[in-house]
Formats: sequence, C-alpha cells, structure tokens
Amino acid sequence: MTGWTFLIIVALLVAGFVAGRGKAKAALRHAGGRSLHSRPVYHGAYVAVWTGVPALVFLLLWQLFQGAAMDRLILASMSPHVTEGLDGARRSLLVAEIQQVAAGRIFQQPSPEVAEAAERFARWQSIAAWAKLVVITATGLLGFVFAYLRLSPAYRARYGVEWAMTGFMVFCSLVALITTGGIVVSLVYEALQFFAKVPVWQFLFGLNWEPQIPLREDQVAGAGAFGAVPVFFGTVMIATLAMLVAVPIGLLSAVYLTEYANDRARSVLKPMLEILAGIPTVVYGFFAVLIVAPAVRELGQSLGFDVSPNSALAAGGVMGIMIIPFISSLSDDAITAVPRAMRDGSLALGATKAETITRVLLPSALPGIMGGILLGLSRAIGETMIVVMAAGLIATLTANPLDGVTTVTVQIVTLLIGDTEFDNPKTLAAFALGLVLFLSTLLINIAALRIVEKYREAYE
Repeated sequence: MTGWTFLIIVALLVAGFVAGRGKAKAALRHAGGRSLHSRPVYHGAYVAVWTGVPALVFLLLWQLFQGAAMDRLILASMSPHVTEGLDGARRSLLVAEIQQVAAGRIFQQPSPEVAEAAERFARWQSIAAWAKLVVITATGLLGFVFAYLRLSPAYRARYGVEWAMTGFMVFCSLVALITTGGIVVSLVYEALQFFAKVPVWQFLFGLNWEPQIPLREDQVAGAGAFGAVPVFFGTVMIATLAMLVAVPIGLLSAVYLTEYANDRARSVLKPMLEILAGIPTVVYGFFAVLIVAPAVRELGQSLGFDVSPNSALAAGGVMGIMIIPFISSLSDDAITAVPRAMRDGSLALGATKAETITRVLLPSALPGIMGGILLGLSRAIGETMIVVMAAGLIATLTANPLDGVTTVTVQIVTLLIGDTEFDNPKTLAAFALGLVLFLSTLLINIAALRIVEKYREAYE
C-alpha cells in the first residue's frame, strides 16, 4: 500500500505542476499586455511543491511512527497475564512472533493468545494502510487547492519555490548531521557498555585478542581476552603495505598521464586505470586468495621463507592495486590544475622537464596529492572483504608480512555474526572497535584538511 500511496503523491505532484503552469499561461494570454511576476514554470512548481511536499512529509512521519504505535497497541490489547513481568527484550520477541504469525510465516503452532493478537494485528494493519492512503491523498489535494487558488499574475511564485528549495537543502543538511550524530551516539553508548565490563587499558594495550566467550550456559568456549593491540597492529600493517603499493604507482601514473602521455594515450589509459575503482572488492578478494596468495607462498618457499597460506603481504598488495585509482585520479586533477604559466616559467629559466615536475608541479599540487593519499589510506583502513579472504581471521601480533593477520573491520564482522546478545562483551567489543576505527578515520580526515590548508596558500 505504501507503493500505491507514493504513486498517488507523484501523480498529484505532476498534476499540480501542469495545472499551475496552465493557469499562469492562461493568465498571460488574457493579461491585456501585463506580464507575470514569475514565469509559468515557477507557478507550476509552486503548486507542485504545496501538493507533494506536505504529503511526502506526512508519509514519512506515518512510516516512522506507525510501527511503534502498532506494537504498543497490540501489547496493550493482550491479556495482562501474558505481558506481565516481561522485560523489554521479551516484549520485543513477543511482538516479533505476533508479526510473523500475522504475515503467515508460522514455524510452530502459536499459543491462542498469540494467534488472536496476530489476527487483530493483521486487521489493524489493513485499516492503517487504507487510512494512510486516504489521509495522505487528502493532504495532497488540500495543498493543491490552497496553492492553485493563490496563483495570480502578480503573485511571486518564484520566491515561494526558492524558499521551498532552501528549506529542502536545509532539511538534507539536517538529515546528514542527525545521521552522523546518531552514529556517534550509538557507537559511544555501546562502547561505554563494553568498557563497563572490560577495562579501557586492557582493551587498548592488551596483547591477546580472543573474544570467543560462552554466550549460553551449555556452550563451551574460552574465558575471553580483549586486548586489541594485535588487531590494531594488523590493520596498520596491511594499510601500510597497501599504501607502499598504491602511492608510487598512483602518483607516477598521474605524472605520466599529465606530462608525458599524448591525448590519444591519455584517452585510453586513464579510463582503463579508473575501471579499477569500479571492480567490487569481493572480486579483488577472489583474485588475492586464488592468484596472489599462492604466488606469494610459492615465491617465498622457493627463497627459503615460511609463508602462511593467508598473508598480510598478499592482502596488502591487492588492496594497494584497488586504491591506485583514488590516488591517481586525484593527483591527476591536482597536477592538471597547476597553471600553465608555472610550467612555462620553469622551462624558460632552464629547468629540465624532470626538474619542473619535482620542484614546481608536485609541490604546487601537494594539497590535492595528499588529499588523494589520505583518502586512499582511509579506504585501506576500512576495507573488509580482501582481508577476510586473503589475510585471515586470527589476530596475530607479528611484524612479519608473510604471516596471517586480521584487521578491525574483519573482527567487527566476525563478532556480529551468529548467536549474539547485545549485553555480552563479545558483541559489545565490535562497537568499541568501531569507535576506534571511527576516531582513526576522523583524525586522518582532519590531517588531510590541515595539510590542504597549510600548503594551499603557497599554490594560490
């Protein structure tokens, strides 16, 4: 029903635009030499805004609050002996069971109280769906009538449309800010729950990471250790290996494309290089585990080294290939943006092409180049799939790139898979790792902004 409601809103919006523009054109034909204050397209857009925006806002609010309201109503309608004494988690499980039965997904025979509540829930959902359709359609029609009647040749419809667009952009900005704030609050809250069970110093400076602890009384598992230093060290090692591959290749390829390649070579090589950015990470993971990792192991064994089947070197090398387009593209744009006069001036003073590149172009393009490098570093720190497939899942504190290591993102995935409870240190550890990862990427982005601000004045 939500889909039909949205289609009705779109139809009313289009009808409002056509009607408003038609009324403006008709007024222009019968104006007797007078012109409209705003163009007919603004009249149409004004009616469309008043028709669609209130209805869409109402639909959004309805979708946000309908679920919680229905859950409260269905629990309130049940017998007190069914819901009495249930905590929040058990109430949520009861509501979920009622919803599953109402949807026809029955895995075992429900109790009579649950079956009766599911029947009521299905009936109330149907009533709510039709009520939503009627109320939102009426809202759109009221907005249409209100805006259409206000139109006149002297009406300043353009100002109304611009006000609506400004409000829409403010709304989008608020959504971004609220989303970011929600992410931070959720991470901090869950991380504090974890640190209430595990000391901060043990998490940040402990050398043993074994989060597999028993979640049930009948489950056999270790005692649990949450020293995250091996996880952090593995993340830094793989990111460093990736940057050692990506930075030289990406930067030198950008220099070649901007300063040495002709137009025909550039038109072929640049799109081919940027195709690497569009390849899914799972494909890189398959490439790493099927091609690169065996090759690294065979090469290491031929040289007398003991190489793990899953090594940090294989994962870091493939990740570096994945990051090349980010560094190359941004460096290319930064070097291209350097004024031609600086190149010509350096060459006119007797500098060679290589000296011009190293002493003029690269220093002038340093903000853009550093931005690309730090963006690639953030991408490397946050990568998951390649590490899962090529580097392993075991947290090992080692500086040998031929051994298997793990990263923060991999551990977050493994901790949240399977039989989990959100009041258990094992699950809450994922949020602590996520908070550390968030702060790390935030610091990298701040460093990038500082570098750009520091060196941009020398360029401009």
